[in-house]
Amino acid sequence: MRFVVLTGAGISAESGVPTFRDAGGLWEGHRVEDVATPEAFERDPDTVQRFYDLRRHAVAQAEPNPAHDALARLERALGDDLLVVTQNIDDLHERAGSKRVVHMHGDLLTALCANCGARTPVTAELVERPPCPVCGRRMLRPDVVWFGEMPYELDAIDEALLACDVFAAIGTSGAVYPAAGFVMTAAEQGARTVELNLAASEITPLFDEVRHGPASFEVPAWVDEVVAARG
Repeated sequence: MRFVVLTGAGISAESGVPTFRDAGGLWEGHRVEDVATPEAFERDPDTVQRFYDLRRHAVAQAEPNPAHDALARLERALGDDLLVVTQNIDDLHERAGSKRVVHMHGDLLTALCANCGARTPVTAELVERPPCPVCGRRMLRPDVVWFGEMPYELDAIDEALLACDVFAAIGTSGAVYPAAGFVMTAAEQGARTVELNLAASEITPLFDEVRHGPASFEVPAWVDEVVAARG
């Protein structure tokens, strides 16, 4: 059986990584429009660079939680039959041991050169304008997908969804597309769908099975069942 698991901010929240937006519509005290759009970067690049530099430092202090560990364990059991698609830009899946991870919204630990398009590891504060290791121009930006930009790897994700037997969404709000539509794509092909979330999301009624509670509890329990069922 082939599995696709979508993870959102809720899985990293239990590691201390702030969720995308609070009830006031702010992202760590900033308006989303001021730090997560191409227009914001053009208007005030220093504020945007500093924001992501600080987020990078915060993620470095976080540790994978039992939900991340459980998905790494599931990969060890399923091998290439599991693909984790994450909306998160942290590296907690990888630090837990997952290798088959697609970062559809980018990666906080890499920089994208606006001049040559190269993606390289971040080795210095981007607000200091370090040169691109490939072309030498000082035009690096966070390698994250901002509002108004196209998520990464959509063709590969769609291919996996069309071929999967089980689709699980973990810690997602169901409010951001195209990720919110993945459950429908998988279900239309006959996949069984399961939501593991702290509380009901905007798309909870679309799932065959719903488990509500902390990801650090619900995900390991679900993985235990999947692994046991495979014998």
